[in-house]
Amino acid sequence: MTETETRAIFLEELNRVAPDIDPATVRDTDHLQDDLDLDSMDILNLVTALHARLGVSIPESDYKEIETPRKANGYLARRLREPE
Repeated sequence: MTETETRAIFLEELNRVAPDIDPATVRDTDHLQDDLDLDSMDILNLVTALHARLGVSIPESDYKEIETPRKANGYLARRLREPE
């Protein structure tokens, strides 16, 4: 999976969790909580959705790794390349 595909999936799932967020306006540096106003339940729902969609488990200790779309894209790309 390419990083472009990973980013698109992240933004699709973000939009499902927070339908008021237009993925076209989300910048790579937008912080999920500070800039996009997601709360802890939204983050948990996003993590759950990403796990269901990509099969990637994201432990709570790694939530800081997905706090912006850029960081999330890198994190998810790395995790998808890891052997099972």
